Amino acid sequence: VSAFVPSSPPRAAVGSAAARSFGRVTKPGRSARRGGGTTSLNMSSRRQTQNRDFYAMLGVSRSADAAEIKKAYRQMAKKYHPDANPGKDVTEKFQEINRAYEVLNNPDLKKKYDMYGEAGIGTSAASESGPGSPFGGPGGFGQEVDLGDIFDSFFGGGGGMGGGFGGGGGGRGRTRGPVAGDDLRFDLEIDFKTAVFGGEEKVRIRHLETCTTCGGNGVKPGSKVSTCNVCNGSGVTMQVTRTPLGNFQTQQVCSACRGTGQRIEEYCGTCSGQGLNQKTKQIKVTIPPGVEDGNKLRVRGEGDAGPNGGPAGDLYIFLRVKEDKRFRRTGPEIYSDASISYTDAILGASVKCPVVDGEVTIKVPPRPPPGP
Repeated sequence: VSAFVPSSPPRAAVGSAAARSFGRVTKPGRSARRGGGTTSLNMSSRRQTQNRDFYAMLGVSRSADAAEIKKAYRQMAKKYHPDANPGKDVTEKFQEINRAYEVLNNPDLKKKYDMYGEAGIGTSAASESGPGSPFGGPGGFGQEVDLGDIFDSFFGGGGGMGGGFGGGGGGRGRTRGPVAGDDLRFDLEIDFKTAVFGGEEKVRIRHLETCTTCGGNGVKPGSKVSTCNVCNGSGVTMQVTRTPLGNFQTQQVCSACRGTGQRIEEYCGTCSGQGLNQKTKQIKVTIPPGVEDGNKLRVRGEGDAGPNGGPAGDLYIFLRVKEDKRFRRTGPEIYSDASISYTDAILGASVKCPVVDGEVTIKVPPRPPPGP
């Protein structure tokens, strides 16, 4: 089953003689597992770490004092108040302005924001810091601050340091719940006639499927599973380093259990403990009539299977329409050229002209005689 998505995405490189290429649509923080020749396109709507400019939201410079910030906030709040300007966009804008003022009007939060950006103040502007370290807690860091978020906001990274700051030194458990699979991309070239009238195309794809031997859990049938005694089931190990700013905590994936929090006696030999196997599959894609170059089709559930029993991603078919020597297309209109003799142009004639599915006879009217 395919769904027509009438948009014009970025053109992708089309393959060789078969004019087909295949790639993975990767989600943030997850790299394509297939090598060489694949095309990555981020189509995920997953929320990224924000690093908004609160000064720009209020229209003030970074050197603005408290009075200037308060004055700017009042002006912006009046301009974007939902009662005066109803609408979803205005409401969101008003909330952002309030968030910016809460931070910049609080000396402690403003100091953290100036140093580390939005990631440095956590998710709540109302969380006040105690005496001692400027990041909350006596000599430690507040639990709202996450080192991975700070480094992501600085470098736009995808998790090179999986760390965090914890006030009490306790590690955060790593869940092993279902994760949605990756979407896949396939570039398909079709002829002009198929683009006009529609049709069916068979495409051959390689995607990840749930391992039928272990059911996707990566454990050999009959093997024992117990809580990891290295990380106590959290899936991560912590290392604490003392710095002038307080206790600096980093976390790493537990090497003993691969971050699952479980000790598995023996992994599945079919999937090497991954729970997924790569398979080749041929599917039939229905091309609706009237598609254009650059349109894409979505085939639900034909992407990669999700880890830990998560739902499969979708397959996106990006269409490229071959040029036709006889026809050219502008929107819904199709044009072709026909040659007639000078005599027929003056006296009129019936001319056969090609159309996409055959020929038609067009009557050329005679040229009217010149006036008196």
